[in-house]
Formats: sequence, C-alpha cells, structure tokens
Amino acid sequence: MASLWVLVFMGVLVWSGIQPKDYATWGLEVAPAVLGLLILWATRRSFPLTTLLYLMILVHCVILMVGGHYTYAEVPLGEWVKPLFQFERNHYDKLGHFAQGFVPALIAREVLLRRRVLARRGWLGFLVLCICLALSATYELLEWAVAEWSAQGAEAFLGTQGYVWDTQSDMAFAGIGALVALVTMRRFHDRQLRKFSSL
Repeated sequence: MASLWVLVFMGVLVWSGIQPKDYATWGLEVAPAVLGLLILWATRRSFPLTTLLYLMILVHCVILMVGGHYTYAEVPLGEWVKPLFQFERNHYDKLGHFAQGFVPALIAREVLLRRRVLARRGWLGFLVLCICLALSATYELLEWAVAEWSAQGAEAFLGTQGYVWDTQSDMAFAGIGALVALVTMRRFHDRQLRKFSSL
C-alpha cells in the first residue's frame, strides 16, 4: 500500500512539473503536497494513520498538483464543467478548497481522538470545524502575503479570476468540506480507528 501511495504521488508530481503553466506558481501550489509527504514519511512509524486518511491525503495532493500544473484558473476539468452549469469562471479552485476542509477534518479528528485531547466527544465536531476554518483562513493570509511579495504572479497564484468574494467563498468551501467529512465519514473513520485503540 505504501509503495503504491508513493508511486502515485511521485508520478503525478513529476507529471505536474513537466512544462507547467508557470514554474513559480507551480512551486507555490505543490509545496503543501510535498510538505505533507515529508511529514507522513517522518511520522510513518511513530504515528501511522488509518488507510482512509492516507487515501484522502493522496487525493488532496493530486488536486494540488493538478492545480499547480495548469494554475487553478485553467484546469481543463473546470473548463469542461463551465458550459454544463453555465459557470462564468473555472471553479476547480473550489474543489481544492473543499478538499482543504474535508481532508484536514479527518486529520484533526484522528489526531484528537487518538491523542485523547478531549475527555468527551461532545465538542469534537465543533473543534474540528474550528481547526479547519482556522487553517483555511491562515492559508488565505499566506496567499495574500505571497501575492504582495511577488506581485507579478499574484493573479495566477490567487486564482481569483476577478471574483471579489473569492477569499470568503474559498473559506466557505473549506468549511463545507469539513462539515461533509464529519457527517459522512464518521462511522467509517471510527471503524478504521479501532485498530489503534478502543475509541
């Protein structure tokens, strides 16, 4: 399983780095995926994750690397969907932000439960949602800082496509992603967590 995970990750990473739309934007967009790989590698023995979480992290990394190759505003999938729903902009970035809430929700949930951070589960969902929204807001602030620092590639990196509420809608999609993960994955996630403890 681990070998296949790394093979898929490295295959998509190499593909995404072959003549991307813009190398600077590519580097910024794939950096979180590479950082994630390094963290997973460093913690693979001390804190192995559930199979579900490894799979979801890989999916999120692929979304990031595809977005980095084309830039989020020009991913073909988003272009194909535009006429179907009569969208005025490429909404691939919203898929990325949905995943930015969905996957971290599962990560936060797994860490909080396995580390027994909470005495009772009553606050678990609320706390996970707050963590995901905080991460999303932090990411938006980092995007703003990088865009200010590197004005030349700001539009490609931010991917606002002229939408004035892009930042707010990005955070909303992350929140929706977190809520969907909490509602739909709870029981399956709990079953996978049982191999680590009696949670």
